[in-house]
Amino acid sequence: MKRSFAIISIMFLLLMVSVVTAATNSTTSSTSSTSSTSTDAAALVYVTSYSMDPEVFYPYEEGTITVTLTNSGTSSVGLSDADILSEKVHIMNKDTWDTVSYIGAGSTLSYSFRIKADPPDGTNFALFTVATIDSGSIHFPLIINVDSTDIKVVVSETPDAFTRSATESVNLTIINPRAGEIKNIQVIPVGNGMDVKPSTKYISSLDGHSSVDVSFSVTAEQESDLTFQVIYDNGDTQHTTNVVLPIKFGTDKSAAVPTVNNVALTSSGSSYDITGDITNTGISDANGLVVTVGSPAKGTGTYPEYAIGSLASDDSSSFEVTFTCTDLSSVPLVFSWKDDNGDDYRVTKILDLSSTTSSTGSRLNTSASGSSSGMPQGGPGGMGGPGGSTTSLFSSNGSISSFYPVIAGGIILVVGIVLWKKRKWLSAKLKKR
Repeated sequence: MKRSFAIISIMFLLLMVSVVTAATNSTTSSTSSTSSTSTDAAALVYVTSYSMDPEVFYPYEEGTITVTLTNSGTSSVGLSDADILSEKVHIMNKDTWDTVSYIGAGSTLSYSFRIKADPPDGTNFALFTVATIDSGSIHFPLIINVDSTDIKVVVSETPDAFTRSATESVNLTIINPRAGEIKNIQVIPVGNGMDVKPSTKYISSLDGHSSVDVSFSVTAEQESDLTFQVIYDNGDTQHTTNVVLPIKFGTDKSAAVPTVNNVALTSSGSSYDITGDITNTGISDANGLVVTVGSPAKGTGTYPEYAIGSLASDDSSSFEVTFTCTDLSSVPLVFSWKDDNGDDYRVTKILDLSSTTSSTGSRLNTSASGSSSGMPQGGPGGMGGPGGSTTSLFSSNGSISSFYPVIAGGIILVVGIVLWKKRKWLSAKLKKR
């Protein structure tokens, strides 16, 4: 009986050991399987893309780096402690990513870092890293470019010369020598005594290593500096650069030049009538040419303004202007026209008519050409043509009394020559006496 009990006890003990061993093996197998599953899930999370705004940083400039991860597995994965490791990059919002974030199966997750890039210029290599909850960390290399090179703005096209009240075209060229794009470009012209159109030019973006031309119409009433202020964004940071164009008045070598000849004046009562010939001695055509008088003279009567129309280069026409004036010593004759681009030109020539007034209304004709009494050639230079000179229309009253000294001198000279040639004959006659 005792022997049978002992055998049964041994068999029960062996059974218990077998159950415990099986349970232990089952638990170990389950733990190993769970660990393997977690490792496999984390391995399916990886960086699919990253972006930088701006693409290229100025030294000490702030910007944004965005890193996107994708989970291609079938279970979610917990991520924590996202960071960018670099001695030249400082994260401004590091506390944002201290919490645990889960990326679901088949989903994406993006980390945005606000950073500041340190000098010097060059390429900085950084490392993005993020830890997984049940496995190791995920790492990805980043390249951050720093460049202090500024954009260039140059005045690429200007007229030969600016003239008062004339509209001229000015072109700017904006050059981006940087590798990255710049955005929200505004060009704002600023200057005293001038009208510039458009008042602001906007360009949405300019790629790296490219340029763009910007055109303006400038009408200047005085000499001054025209400053073009260029404002642009590199990422979220605004930058400004300026270029200055000095506006100096001069003579447009290609402009029309009105030249007046054969001027005649007729007076009748309190009004006057002036006629003459006008020739375009310039290179360009004068379109819509109009002749009138300026202050203190005032146009009146039949022809207060005389419209000639288009006057081609080397072509001529006649004009007639009627006016009143209390002082004929300074009568401005004003010529206005447009060039082929529609730009306005205005030239004033000063006439001195003080010695030509006729109380009976008779017509006095005289040539307006010549260096002493002629009308100076006009042009965009302003008063009296290029250089602003003024020449009197008439230089004498035409009286013969002004030639008396010349005639007397000529008679004396002739008598002297005759006496010299007859000196021997006269000497002989005197000896005989």
